[in-house]
Amino acid sequence: MLLVPACSSHSDPGPAATIARPSAASGTGAVVALPGSLAADFADLLPSLNGHAGMAIQAVGGDRPVTMGDWTTGPAWSTMKVPLTLAVLRTNGNTGTYQMSAAITESDNTAADGLWQSLGTPDAAAQAVQAVLRDGGDTTTTVPATRARPDYSAFGQAGWALADQARFTAHLPCLPGADTVTTLMSKVVWGQQWGLGHLDNAQYKGGWGPDPNGNYLVRQLGLVTTPGGEMAIALAAQANSGSFSEGTQMLDKMVTLIGKHLGELPVGHCPGAH
Repeated sequence: MLLVPACSSHSDPGPAATIARPSAASGTGAVVALPGSLAADFADLLPSLNGHAGMAIQAVGGDRPVTMGDWTTGPAWSTMKVPLTLAVLRTNGNTGTYQMSAAITESDNTAADGLWQSLGTPDAAAQAVQAVLRDGGDTTTTVPATRARPDYSAFGQAGWALADQARFTAHLPCLPGADTVTTLMSKVVWGQQWGLGHLDNAQYKGGWGPDPNGNYLVRQLGLVTTPGGEMAIALAAQANSGSFSEGTQMLDKMVTLIGKHLGELPVGHCPGAH
């Protein structure tokens, strides 16, 4: 199996053809059940993916995500760089930095470590990132202060359920200072534009890394804008082979399916937005 560094730049094949967004989207605000067509199609797709996969979708401004699939929770990996970056913005007067750009657009681990250290002691850093999660509606995820695995960041090993991740992402654009982060999420480097990168008007961040047995988990969170509003999407996949590239291919197939149903999915706006 080809070893890929956890959440750092790599030379994967580029994105496939972009999936055009639909001319209309139905529904706004909180929607608690997806139309059966997506749920049924995903149930049909899942056995062919040759691995475990899950997704969660929530309207921006909504209050409950809809989840499906047989994967529900695991390490955040570099998807946690999104709340980390927002936590740092809160401490430096909402000024963007090169480290923030590198951490989000390139998934640069050294830059992210610098952001973490800028928040103070490990306990202070963990509390600052966790505070951002709480403000984003995630009431359960705990950010550890110390490394669970010596070679990987403390924040990246935080357990982050898909439902909680979608809930946070649905609140993200409504949080003060988040524009800086979401803008960076629209500038992800070419080699990491798998999954949600195949959708028009998507802002996203991926995360990936091996379990102790070397099997890669691939995750992604993002926002997708349609004519009717915005939705938050959280995805995760782990191929039976443990391969990173096969994990990204699983996400590609999931997003292709989502793209066919965009007009049916729950969308909304931040409170007070028009």
